[in-house]
Amino acid sequence: MMGEHQQTCLPTSQQGSALLEALIGILIFSIGILALVALQATSVKFTTDAKDRTDASFYANQLISKMWVDQDNLASYAVTNQPVAGLPGGKRTVDVSGSRITVTITWQPPGTAAPHRYVTVAHVTR
Repeated sequence: MMGEHQQTCLPTSQQGSALLEALIGILIFSIGILALVALQATSVKFTTDAKDRTDASFYANQLISKMWVDQDNLASYAVTNQPVAGLPGGKRTVDVSGSRITVTITWQPPGTAAPHRYVTVAHVTR
């Protein structure tokens, strides 16, 4: 037994390193999941905002189309702060100056400080 080396278990500073590595891995994974959740929330916000802008554009153009058909009664379309049903806090203002029509649609999305606005100008002539 002269040339044999006996291995003894001496405490080293390496004990628990696997547990620490696992905890760090879980932390990195959790941060990644939280980033994905935040990205999804931002995506939903921007999609909703784009839908509201599209709806405002549609409502304004729909009104201008009606006015093109009914050119003899353009002055009757002038309104101020008329509610718009499809937009959150939506209001419509129509200004008629001769053949120049300005349609302004404003809306207030939840959680925003300033209202959003869509303005379109059309000239209705025969």
